[in-house]
Amino acid sequence: MTKKMLALTLGLSGTALAAALVLPAVAQESLLPEGFGKPADTPAPRPAPTPSPTPAPSSTAAPKGGPAGAPPVAPPTVATLDGGDTDAGDEASDGEEGTSGQLKYDLPPGARRLLTRVGPLTPETGGMAPDAFGVRGQYAAAIMRSMRGQVASRWGQILLRRALASAIDTPDTINGADLAADRAGLLLRLGESTTARMIVQSVDYDRATPRLVATAQQTYLANADPSGLCPYVPAGLAHGDEQSWRLAAAMCAGMSGEAGPAGWAIGRVRSSGKISNFDILLAERVLGATGAGRRSTTIEWDKVGRLTSWRFGLATATGIDIPAPLRATEAGSIRSWTVLAPMTPMGDRIAAAPYAASRGVLSSEAYVSLLSAASSEEEPPEALAAQTDLLRSAFSGANAADRYTAMEEYWSAGTGATARYAALVATARAAAALPTGADVGADPWQLLGSMLTAGYDNRAVQWVSKLSVGGHGWGIMAVGSPRPLTGVGAGSIGSFASDDDSAETLRSKFLLAGLAGLGRIDAGQASSAASDLGVDLGKQTRWTRAISEAAQRREPGMVALLAAAGMQGEWDKIPPYHLYHIVRALHDVGLDAEARMIAAEALVRV
Repeated sequence: MTKKMLALTLGLSGTALAAALVLPAVAQESLLPEGFGKPADTPAPRPAPTPSPTPAPSSTAAPKGGPAGAPPVAPPTVATLDGGDTDAGDEASDGEEGTSGQLKYDLPPGARRLLTRVGPLTPETGGMAPDAFGVRGQYAAAIMRSMRGQVASRWGQILLRRALASAIDTPDTINGADLAADRAGLLLRLGESTTARMIVQSVDYDRATPRLVATAQQTYLANADPSGLCPYVPAGLAHGDEQSWRLAAAMCAGMSGEAGPAGWAIGRVRSSGKISNFDILLAERVLGATGAGRRSTTIEWDKVGRLTSWRFGLATATGIDIPAPLRATEAGSIRSWTVLAPMTPMGDRIAAAPYAASRGVLSSEAYVSLLSAASSEEEPPEALAAQTDLLRSAFSGANAADRYTAMEEYWSAGTGATARYAALVATARAAAALPTGADVGADPWQLLGSMLTAGYDNRAVQWVSKLSVGGHGWGIMAVGSPRPLTGVGAGSIGSFASDDDSAETLRSKFLLAGLAGLGRIDAGQASSAASDLGVDLGKQTRWTRAISEAAQRREPGMVALLAAAGMQGEWDKIPPYHLYHIVRALHDVGLDAEARMIAAEALVRV
């Protein structure tokens, strides 16, 4: 079997099969929002231990850390996705196992990547400037490691992804490969598996530190690409979890056509009793696909209690369906990995797509394209067909009235806040194309919110003349418009608050926070409105001081990171003074568009 055929058989990345194409703490006072606690070290990832899988944690279990009152929905960190207390053991790695199946390449010195600047995006390709994170590398890395990975704002995650993917200079206080590991690890927890792989591949694999090797294992599993593990096997055996890397060595040996070493390594792991047999069977399934192992390996999920990255990655790579009960309890990050993995069954991708779209993992265009692809398959599910029919009418109805009616039906069809917001994301381009002469009622706030999910602010501002001051749509445009609206003051905010049906008038408090952060209301009017609403936007904490100081130093990357740290959880748990400091800091470092979109999103989602 050729390597190309092998890649097609496994659904793996062809680039990972050719090594020539493999792209290459100082203690700090916590400056995170109150309640964040000490950042935890990230141990090497590993498959779950025997004898039995650990039951899945309840999705309502309250996590430690996070802003005061943070909702109990934080996905596990990279370290806990696989769980287990597998003992790495003191036994030395066998030399043959460490080299079997490894792909090697030689590059001239001039072609080697330096660790002084790591990342794929340059300012010319949409990235930030090389000095966007400043010079405090250990501090930035500590914040990255402490974050759970769930950012309330879709636009906040989009901005953070851009910052983490930028080609940034490595500060003298940290190794470039270690910082890359922390960047990729946070991206994985955000569900951004493909961007995490770009970061990992920005470091030549023979320059990877133990921290990056551990993160690389998680990254290639998240991308359902076991062959990507192969260059890291020697370092993994030397510095990581011995048993999981022995399984990786076995799979890589099989991919190189070396059935003997592969079988020997599998047998050694099984005899150790430190890895659950189910996880070993998944590795054998990979070997079976290569022709180096048993082709009749049967995978039964009935005794598996939770979905780990190992199980997700190997099952997806070999075309094994993951049962719905496990899907129902999977971490949010795995839901996003599912959407981004093209070999995943379409039904699973569609089920996870609203979450990924609402978080910013999928753009509006990508979300619509995925729905379109699913509906074009033979005999699509009835619910999906009805959904796409409505979406099609929203884009291409006979007239503006029909298109808007289809949009309204589509927005109300979803169940739950995530599905409803994802529906706004899907119709963004259709909403932007609707003529301003269309009859959309007295307060088309959903229409405006839909446009702003994709950044159509110049199109949305054309509707301002049709809005009533103090209405929901007016509030969204008061912060989302590319230029300030006239007549904004304490009185208009009071009018907005009089019709505010959000809990504890949170929407009105967010409106004031956004306006004040953007400098669109003078200090006296802001103070009067704050007194009326009973909110203190001037509250100071270590986090507020940190983000303000990063803005003063003109560090947009650090501001983006701290902004995301201040928006962990869901919108209804974000303090209004957090939004004020976030919007103000982003505005001050030249990220005004992102500041406006985050402020507008807050008013749409609460």
